[in-house]
Amino acid sequence: MTVRVREGELQFEFLGATSVERFDVQGQPRPHGMALVDFVVEERSRTLLIEIKDPSQQPVPERERQRFTRAMQHQTLIYEELVPKACDSYTFLHLMDRDSQPFVYVVVLGLDRLAVDPVLLSNFKDRLLQRIRHEAQAPWQRHYVTDCAVVMPATWSTHFPAYTLSRSTHS
Repeated sequence: MTVRVREGELQFEFLGATSVERFDVQGQPRPHGMALVDFVVEERSRTLLIEIKDPSQQPVPERERQRFTRAMQHQTLIYEELVPKACDSYTFLHLMDRDSQPFVYVVVLGLDRLAVDPVLLSNFKDRLLQRIRHEAQAPWQRHYVTDCAVVMPATWSTHFPAYTLSRSTHS
């Protein structure tokens, strides 16, 4: 079975996943203050928490693209947006008794139309995972996310060959 989901211009096809759930649904009630990832994909041996950040899509104004680039440079994207979504999504799934297998946090960055220094991306995954594991004064004693992947649409298939990702400017 193939499940197709779309987030903006990005369309994903998950072939063979146990379940695919749109997690961050606008207008759907959720616990106060929680920020959730876009999709939860359950596989036989792991759960993918997928967050999409795509400032390259058509309607995004240039000032928002510049804000996004600054957020990447100053760690704001990691500290204030990505890590809270990982932590809150895990907490929600844990409290719903849906945390029986390892979690992998997948961040899809649509950077096609941004001038991002490649050095900034070279250790992005490591900085993200380090912050996920050490938010407070002492590191978390439980690694609730076992690993993470930071991918661009062009590199998606290298990390997830069973699933497809394509960009379409048609709604």
